[in-house]
Amino acid sequence: MTQTRDLPNEDDLYCSNLPTSPSPDLGKVLVTGASGYVGGLLVRELSCRGYDVRAMVMAAADEYRQVWPGVEVVSADALESRDLIPALAGVNTAYYLIHSMQQRPREYEYRDLRAAENFRRAAESTGVRRIIYLGGLADIRAAHSSPIYRRREVAEALKAGEASVTVLRAPVIIGAGSYSFEILLGLARHLPLVLVPLWARNLCQPIATRDVASYLVGALEVEDTVGADFEIGGASVLTYEQMLMELRRMLGRGTLGLPSPISSVRPYAYLASLLTPVPYASSYSSMQGLEHELVCRDNNIRKLVPIELLTYGESVEQALQRQQRRAVYARWSDSYPPAHELAPRFEEFRRQATFTSGYSLRTGKPAAALFDGIVRLGGKKGWFRGSWMWQARGFVDRLFKGVGTSRGRKQAAELRVNDVIDFWRVEELEPDRRLLLRAEMKVPGNAWLEFRIAEDGEGAGEAAAGLRTLSATAYFDTHSLGGRAYWYLLLPFHSNIFRKLLEDVVAAA
Repeated sequence: MTQTRDLPNEDDLYCSNLPTSPSPDLGKVLVTGASGYVGGLLVRELSCRGYDVRAMVMAAADEYRQVWPGVEVVSADALESRDLIPALAGVNTAYYLIHSMQQRPREYEYRDLRAAENFRRAAESTGVRRIIYLGGLADIRAAHSSPIYRRREVAEALKAGEASVTVLRAPVIIGAGSYSFEILLGLARHLPLVLVPLWARNLCQPIATRDVASYLVGALEVEDTVGADFEIGGASVLTYEQMLMELRRMLGRGTLGLPSPISSVRPYAYLASLLTPVPYASSYSSMQGLEHELVCRDNNIRKLVPIELLTYGESVEQALQRQQRRAVYARWSDSYPPAHELAPRFEEFRRQATFTSGYSLRTGKPAAALFDGIVRLGGKKGWFRGSWMWQARGFVDRLFKGVGTSRGRKQAAELRVNDVIDFWRVEELEPDRRLLLRAEMKVPGNAWLEFRIAEDGEGAGEAAAGLRTLSATAYFDTHSLGGRAYWYLLLPFHSNIFRKLLEDVVAAA
């Protein structure tokens, strides 16, 4: 089993057919928001085209170096001005892909503007020549009174500096791993009947992830895009209702839709959070823009970056094929929940975890086979005999607008640090020895689950027989009465859950 992914084949690259020519002599290129969906793909595309790429993430940089071989990775928070100077030092062009849409509206308005102003000042002081910003078409289509309209100020804040700013504004992005696609796919698969609100009849021009990546890279390689604003969209213009119905048709579902008396976005976002992998905060942020028509009013970018745009149907087909081939190299969950990179780490709590419960068994199975079973847990495979209990816990979490278990996982048989497994995230990974998961469901404290494989003793006896110990340990840190009650409520179930889980891992090894 391989723990790091090889460099992609040309066929898996989104920009392999881009008609513009790479210009590695431009100098260092910074990609901010590299832990996000678009940022993660862009780092990969630029690196494979020969650029000197620096990826900016909020997490520890070491966790991402195995993801992007040959790419310089730096840790920085755009809300902290002091972090940005070293991140931008020596950079010629910076991609600005930072947003806080997963926060509450008032929070992301403040955070986005402050981050953009910090970035502009740092870019000025370090001599950055260009900034390429990816924004949303909804930002300028929304009514002036709408919170989403305030996000247009990010572009204006970046333009107030000395660097030339290229702005690309995209509507709904359709691709394997994108918010919009997974919301549409989940609704298409699970809704027995489609209730259509008025805003679902607004026109939209969805764009494929492949075309977004091509425009972002093309903007770097075409000098005439410097300092200009562009609207980017796909080859199809259709309503949100038509988008959902077309996807249902492709999946072999019915295409009957009935008018809905409810027009507010909130109940639909909540319904989407229960039926799709995308939690409420992101569903609501994504759906806010659907209340407005999102069709490009100018197509100037097509003259400068002449790519053959995908239709909506082709975008969906490509996304489904990538899922089937397990060629999903970035996903919205890579950067969710908000600021997960800043969440407390286990090392900070190792000695002070309030509660611990552990379970283990001995086995003669090889460590590699045991570990292979552990890293395949969750997602569609589930948690063996205890899957229904994990799913029940996930459903309760979703009712309270948490992440739940429907996030699944990006790859069925591979894991790396920061990958998601249902309502867990991989915090540490040592092949054939240890897997540490951090809980991201709603809990009154901080929780971890650790799997270990340890050789038994040294020398003769059991060690000579090749026995080893497989263990699962739950850690929980809390300082509240509710947190203590939560732990003692679940403690009686731990023995049954973890004992069966370890037995199943051994049996499957």
